[in-house]
Amino acid sequence: MLYTTERVEGVEVGELLTACAVSAANVVKDLRENLRNLVGGEMKHYEALLERTLTRALETLEEKAKANGYDGVLGVRVVAPKVVEGGAEIIVYGNGFRYRHPRPD
Repeated sequence: MLYTTERVEGVEVGELLTACAVSAANVVKDLRENLRNLVGGEMKHYEALLERTLTRALETLEEKAKANGYDGVLGVRVVAPKVVEGGAEIIVYGNGFRYRHPRPD
């Protein structure tokens, strides 16, 4: 469970958790995107690359929370995604939390 809010009733806030995901770009598609950058237009390959990388980073953050005994992560933030030479990099972070009482289902 990932929340962007920093406070939720009835939880104990824990340590800072981070996750980083880096994905390689396809060299041929990368070349095409660089050409598209010259003439303008949507860069769908980079958009899809960033979306996949962000999803993977958030999944990793949630997995880390569970591995550390947390019920989820509060205050989730995404550090400015970067398309770097040949790839995309995304860092996400937040604080793990535990419900103080058994969570109602």
